[in-house]
Amino acid sequence: MKKVKGLLADHDIEVIVGTLLRYGVMTASAIVLLGGIYFLFQHGQAPVPSYHHFVGESIGYTTFSGIVEGATALQAKAIIQLGVMVLIATPILRILFSLIGFTLEKDKLYIGITLVVLCVILLSTFGGLKI
Repeated sequence: MKKVKGLLADHDIEVIVGTLLRYGVMTASAIVLLGGIYFLFQHGQAPVPSYHHFVGESIGYTTFSGIVEGATALQAKAIIQLGVMVLIATPILRILFSLIGFTLEKDKLYIGITLVVLCVILLSTFGGLKI
């Protein structure tokens, strides 16, 4: 087990990354669950919509700022979308923490591999984002 300048060992970084994933998924699930319950509380008695024609979401639920503004205004759909955003951010944060760990260990091969994976995920995630 490597110690990094007396700070962290490999096991410590693995524990941090595992904890991050665990709490990220639990947090995202809790946000989506609360948003879903709130949505049912608000719209549970509404008639079933017609599924013969597709109606997309408004712009407010497809942008980061729109989702955050809607969630702070306690709009149920925006709260659910916020939970999905937290779920998407969880593996990205895992890769960032792995990159920090590999940088502390000065493992150049894994730093390069992790940077490539991070770039691919960020480009595919934010490439089609409407800001």
